Amino acid sequence: MTPHARLNTAVLGTGPLGLDLIDRIHASPYLNSPLVVGHRPGSRGLAQAASLGCVTRSGGIDAVLDADRSVDIVFDATNAFAHPAHWDKLADTGAILIDLTPTTTGTLIVPTVNGHQAAEHQHIGLVSCSGQAALPILHAVTSRHPAAAVEMVATAASASVGRASRLNLDEYLDTTQQAIRDFTHAPDTKTMINISAAAPAPPFRVSITVITADPAPADDITTLTASVEQKMRALVPGYRVRSCTSEDRTVRVVVEVTATRSRIPVHAGNLEVISAAAIHAAERRARHQEAHS
Repeated sequence: MTPHARLNTAVLGTGPLGLDLIDRIHASPYLNSPLVVGHRPGSRGLAQAASLGCVTRSGGIDAVLDADRSVDIVFDATNAFAHPAHWDKLADTGAILIDLTPTTTGTLIVPTVNGHQAAEHQHIGLVSCSGQAALPILHAVTSRHPAAAVEMVATAASASVGRASRLNLDEYLDTTQQAIRDFTHAPDTKTMINISAAAPAPPFRVSITVITADPAPADDITTLTASVEQKMRALVPGYRVRSCTSEDRTVRVVVEVTATRSRIPVHAGNLEVISAAAIHAAERRARHQEAHS
């Protein structure tokens, strides 16, 4: 079998999400081992990345620009406040920027909904972990049954919500709500998040309510959600539709995501669902370039 031409990558951020990206990149036939960039020299995350065989640097986005090799794809796993400056510095380089922070500056991509578009854009946004879990269901339901209103409530274990995520909660909610509006065309949307300190830590969960313009038959909703679950499990094995009901014009679906990867605690399905989306987007781009080279 002829090996694929691999794209050079860089990961900005050395938390659990960044470390999971490293593992996924190492396993990918389309991506080269990443340059891993942290903010502080000597951080624990950089040390772990080095132990995984990665070249590491501190100094943020400037360290990517000064890298010894050209970088084709940059994964931004930092925070929403830093991301705009990262794009400003990368826009003219031709590098693809995949944004795992909750901003709306890139083209929003959800793999099972519009994943094919990832190959066409230089700046890709992944909405949020709640968006990646909820939007496949919401898009499937509202494409068949137009929505008058949508509400999404996410519940995440406190231990899976890091400092950067806590600082970005307003951006998280705003970006997720905007994406729900864009993907469903619902005139009335609302998003909320609960950060649970319960012990043991609960799995990541999104509860979705859709008020449809006309009655939505229960058997049709069950079929739609089962199809989404099957597609999502190919990317995120711990993705489950836990309940699904439809009464007259009210559809309620609960999705739970448990993590199955070694570097992510089982309750942190929020990290796993967005990490999987990031690698999916990168490999789409790599396959596109290979096909057109």
